[in-house]
Amino acid sequence: MSVENIVLLTIFVPIIGSFAIPLASLLSRSSRSVWAILVSSVTAVLPLTLIPFALQGGEQVVRLNLALGLDFVLVIDALAIFMAGVSSFVGCLIVVYSVGYIHNEEHQSEYYLMVLLFIGSMMGLVFSGNLIFIYLFWEIIAISCWRLIGFYRKPDFVIKADKAFLVTFFGAVVMLLGFIQIYGLTNTFDITAMRGTLIPGSAVLLILFGMFSKSATIPLHTWLPDAGVAPTTVTALLHAAVLVKIGVYAFARLFLYTFRVPDDWQTIIPILVVVSSLVSAGAAAVENDIKRILAYSTVSQIGYIFLGFSMANPAGVSGSLLFILMHGLAKAGLFLCAGIVIHATHEKDIRQTGGLIKTMPVTAVAFLVCAFSVIGLPPFGGFFSKFLVIMGTVQAGEIWLAGAALFIAVLTMYYLMKVFSLVFLGEAKHPAPEGTKSMVYVVAALAVLSLAAGLFAAYPMKLVNIATAQMSWWLR
Repeated sequence: MSVENIVLLTIFVPIIGSFAIPLASLLSRSSRSVWAILVSSVTAVLPLTLIPFALQGGEQVVRLNLALGLDFVLVIDALAIFMAGVSSFVGCLIVVYSVGYIHNEEHQSEYYLMVLLFIGSMMGLVFSGNLIFIYLFWEIIAISCWRLIGFYRKPDFVIKADKAFLVTFFGAVVMLLGFIQIYGLTNTFDITAMRGTLIPGSAVLLILFGMFSKSATIPLHTWLPDAGVAPTTVTALLHAAVLVKIGVYAFARLFLYTFRVPDDWQTIIPILVVVSSLVSAGAAAVENDIKRILAYSTVSQIGYIFLGFSMANPAGVSGSLLFILMHGLAKAGLFLCAGIVIHATHEKDIRQTGGLIKTMPVTAVAFLVCAFSVIGLPPFGGFFSKFLVIMGTVQAGEIWLAGAALFIAVLTMYYLMKVFSLVFLGEAKHPAPEGTKSMVYVVAALAVLSLAAGLFAAYPMKLVNIATAQMSWWLR
């Protein structure tokens, strides 16, 4: 099968498969679950078949000419393949976990439809080489998130879902204005035709607004902690390797692969993201709701990814790309472990739990392993990515930013160890058994992968280094 056909299947299998969910549900509940797992599994496998192409340094642009300059353009390179592989793999694990988690919930057909549509739209955005199609997939993802965040239908939950939709939708519209401004300068929406174009600071500001709103960067972050009202599977999908990673992926694709930005913005962006990371880490340290702690943690860790990219040197860019993988695995594990705890105890306040390691040993160990990776302790996966990001800031001469990044890592260790201590150690307040087999197997797998990704970091680094070299044309 050709590379082009594999990419088209990666995009359209989950999108078309999502609309078949209501048909599968007519057969039986189990048929619906099997279909969702099958579609997500195929979507996860397809990008993996492209890894040999990427490791050989392959790059391919597929173009279908349409009217008004709205050509359907696919950019197939190491960056897109890496992002598609990480997102689809984590998404597949979350779908498997969902079978046990939402087994007794209503509206399951809508849930699986929106999750698969979410994953498919993410694949479309990752491979898109046209600014308008990037925007369209961006908005489809927003609609899917809106329905998933408000899944439980309670009035206050729906309000928070509306908030998430409005913030991200408004950010996307502002970003679209930036795209239109660039079109006025270049007369094209094709990013492959604009490589090396210097864009004005006003366009950078508009596009950054959209990226920061989607990746929940302060001050556009408030919708993400509130999204904790969604099922834990949804929050894992939002935080791990899919939704909030869209902003950092767009940053890499547009500001590293495509455009040149004014020198002033190369100074401003690192400051903005470090402040966001520091403030959100402080918020996580004083929060007691386990989902909100992990949500603020996501905002903080996203700052690391933005920071490495904004350094615009090989170490920083490679570290950020690697951290997309490492954070995706570990943060998905943390959220799904939290889901097992909440599902069993019906309690989100970490002060009201304790001693669960006695009845949930697998969940406790998985949480600890994933926490070590997010903190950045060796030999776990997060260590190597954070090390490269900090090394990139030092190489760029930004010593104070490196110091701030180290301090943020200390705060990360504090609040995650506080969660582990209060939830799993001490006296048992709400004794509860482990979750279903599908739930426990998934969190165990994510914990093993978080460790293995560190022990065998040289393998993903091969793809990361190629992606860095291909998109960072200005480093050659």
